[in-house]
Amino acid sequence: MSETSSPDRGRLAGRLAVITGASRGIGRAVACAFGKQGAHVILVARTAGGLEEVDDEIKAMGGSATLVPLDITDFDALDRLGASIYERWGKLDILVGNAGILGSLTPLGHITPKEWQSVLDTNLTANWRLIRSLDPLLQQSDAARVTFVSSGVARSHKAYWATYAVSKAGLEALAGLYAAENMKTHLCCNVVNPGPVRTHMRAKAMPGEDPQTLPHPSELMPLFIDLACPSSTRTGDIIDFKAWRESQR
Repeated sequence: MSETSSPDRGRLAGRLAVITGASRGIGRAVACAFGKQGAHVILVARTAGGLEEVDDEIKAMGGSATLVPLDITDFDALDRLGASIYERWGKLDILVGNAGILGSLTPLGHITPKEWQSVLDTNLTANWRLIRSLDPLLQQSDAARVTFVSSGVARSHKAYWATYAVSKAGLEALAGLYAAENMKTHLCCNVVNPGPVRTHMRAKAMPGEDPQTLPHPSELMPLFIDLACPSSTRTGDIIDFKAWRESQR
């Protein structure tokens, strides 16, 4: 882990957050937004170079970060992450489980077992392993806030999206169960369905789409910040960003 320092300020001042998939897209936007709001952000992604670029952005805003380059399907590394956070801070306030992969858009019968396992490991099992590793730390927070990132295809049964859709449907069930198990604690857990957003994954899935017609990841940040705040008591919900944004107008 490498670390930078920052002042205490903003709506998330003094909070400690883990963000996965933090080197680009929604995860990068969350990292910068939370850093700007005063959280110390622990950034997890596979590429050290990408994390360093995000770290530069956060430092330029006066924020602070700890960089953790790892593949979230390295489950032993996720266990070590929990141990390292315990040794340094003794607790965790916020978890944003954002990392994910698309897989191939293909008929069910054409999916290889290797790809099926890879997508499920990344999008679903890794998030369970994060809960398993970090739950003892979240329980030490006075207001733990957990947000997972899903997709509308989890519930739409869209043809040829099987691996991604099944993994996200499982993630929504996982998050709902975690919320239910913590109804009498200080921990809240929700799922965000961002809808179509200007990201690398969306461009891969929809190569003919004009990305400029889609919301930028930064436009989602008021929702992610609200869910991460100690004042938020919302839990057990699947929140569609488009509907949430309309409700704020």
